[in-house]
Amino acid sequence: MILFYDRQEAGRLLAEKFEDLKGSQSLFLAIPKGGVIVAHSLVQAIGGQLDVLVARKLSSPMNREVGIGVVTINGEVILDEERIERLGVSRRYLKLEIEKQQQEVRRRLEKFRGQRPFPSLKDKTIVVVDDGVATGLTMKAALTAVRKEEPRQLMLAVPVGPEKTIASLRPLVDRLEVLATPEPFFAMAQFYKVFGQCNDTEVNMLLREFAPE
Repeated sequence: MILFYDRQEAGRLLAEKFEDLKGSQSLFLAIPKGGVIVAHSLVQAIGGQLDVLVARKLSSPMNREVGIGVVTINGEVILDEERIERLGVSRRYLKLEIEKQQQEVRRRLEKFRGQRPFPSLKDKTIVVVDDGVATGLTMKAALTAVRKEEPRQLMLAVPVGPEKTIASLRPLVDRLEVLATPEPFFAMAQFYKVFGQCNDTEVNMLLREFAPE
């Protein structure tokens, strides 16, 4: 089922949900890389500032696609203890995986932000954006990290996600806008006609255009 031509179109459609934020100078935090393209189109349409929000999944040793926790933008670790116990993941593996992903968070922040200090989120209207959610584990960690910074309002904007995941994310934000919750849901790519890999150079260029001062 194709819902969007590409990420740019998804961003423009999401912008229609946020007409009330025009001129408010809200800060949009995008999950790289695909979320940056969606957020850029959104900011182009309604105004605001754009930055990145990096979180990394901790993967199971048996299957890299299965998450057992998340490392947030500030290096904090959130573990799915129930799944870790069920899968029999060793503490040694967990320690190494945490260190690896904490290093990857730092690397990605430097790649996409350089040495710029991360902007203060306190008392601001923050909109977290991605090109879709599946399990929601990484997004939950990202939202939790942002909430700790005491924004005035915390919002989430995603083009697509399964209803169960969307329902689990609603209590974490003050406002959630989603364009579609189709079932069955296997992967984000099935809902985009064009869903290719995002180029680092393009992502950095988009981020610079609306970067916080």
